[in-house]
Amino acid sequence: MQFKFSNASRHPYEIILVDDKNLKPLNKHISKKEFDYVSKSKSNDHSIISLNRLDSLKIVVVVKQKKSVSATDEAIRKMGASVQALLQSHKAKQAFITSTCQSDKASYLFAEGLSLANYQFLKYKSDAKKLRHTLTTLLFSKASITANALQQLSVLYKAISIARDLVNEPLQTLTATELSEAFKTMGKEAGFKVTVLDKAQITQEKMGGILAVNRGSILPPTFSILEYKPKQAQNTKPVVLVGKGIVYDTGGLSLKPTPASMDRMKSDMSGSAVVSATLYAAALLQLPLHIIALVPATENRPGENAYVPGDVITMYSGKTVEVLNTDAEGRLVLADALHWAKRYEPALVLDFATLTGAAAAAIGDVGIVCMGNAEESTKQALKTSGDNQYERLVEFPMWDEYGDMIKSDIADLKNIGGPYGGAITAGKFLEHFVDYPWMHFDIAGVSLNMSKKGYHPIGGTAFGVRMMMDFLMHYTIQK
Repeated sequence: MQFKFSNASRHPYEIILVDDKNLKPLNKHISKKEFDYVSKSKSNDHSIISLNRLDSLKIVVVVKQKKSVSATDEAIRKMGASVQALLQSHKAKQAFITSTCQSDKASYLFAEGLSLANYQFLKYKSDAKKLRHTLTTLLFSKASITANALQQLSVLYKAISIARDLVNEPLQTLTATELSEAFKTMGKEAGFKVTVLDKAQITQEKMGGILAVNRGSILPPTFSILEYKPKQAQNTKPVVLVGKGIVYDTGGLSLKPTPASMDRMKSDMSGSAVVSATLYAAALLQLPLHIIALVPATENRPGENAYVPGDVITMYSGKTVEVLNTDAEGRLVLADALHWAKRYEPALVLDFATLTGAAAAAIGDVGIVCMGNAEESTKQALKTSGDNQYERLVEFPMWDEYGDMIKSDIADLKNIGGPYGGAITAGKFLEHFVDYPWMHFDIAGVSLNMSKKGYHPIGGTAFGVRMMMDFLMHYTIQK
């Protein structure tokens, strides 16, 4: 989708945003009769009002204040998604947005919701041309949005679309090797460096977690290092992002049930999609930050040489882990990547993973479970960014008692705890492999939709990218 300014006075599809408490600015855009109709419709609690003319359609979007700024912003995004459906019913190819709202971000938020709702993954549809949405361009009045905001909107739309595409790809077209190739393509376009370690190099480095999980597959693992380092980087120590890249998870010999479990497991690399898309957007927007992303990638299969419950593996850090459940594989590959991150002496490490069903069970599909040892100011900044983008964070405690649950009788650690607190014991496992400021984000509940929800489509959501970009765009202010 394209986002442009327009000076034209007439458009076949025009969207006018107006504050609920002040309809007067509408007088410049519609007739007296239409104004009366909008006023009456607003009184009947309608927020999206269509004005059909012979040669055009005007859509008035009435913005109402909610209990909080973040709730109001999200309501505007959702109205954008509703208008996308309306425009599609008219087969509109482009639409013009103007805002009379007091808020200077109303147009941005509305267009964000509209464009993200317009996303489709039609690669494997034989009738893709018939199904493809007609809307390709959003036009804006210059008074409605700044040039910087327009660029940001365009970049984030591209980044989120790429992340969603990656999650939606099946294993047959997105192996660990192909995932690393996708990163290289993104790097060439956005201007960041991509280095990929193959199986021989991973073996030479003795990354025991990645190698153990990969043993059941005939396909090799990869370890991708994505680095964006602008000449004028304001941080002397990098921010490191780590993304779980399990391109498919059968559960290994601890086989998952299906349906409603294994059939969704192409999305188990959603963490890698979030961190790579974040780096891609940061590079395109030329943020003055040194950022590195690490992605350990493999499948988890029950092949003839698969690791088994009871095995003891030696991790990249040298710690030993007793495997009690081969379906708790994400923490094993992440642990090797987190240990690798130590070489950068990072200012902050943030990992994203579809790690536990326990996180989804705890807070559902409306937020991200997080935990870590970062400073309170950093945690608050992350939570603020989550609220800003309505990709909200819920912090779980990391009390010592949860660490006791993963102590092994025969090794340093075991890879699962007891029946309770599963999201936290997974985090406590990862904590053993960090010695720097760190936060863990469990996105298991929000990475994939089985039904459309507002501007989040069926399939991959890229939930977390907007939150991370908001955080990084304000990061230099905090430090």
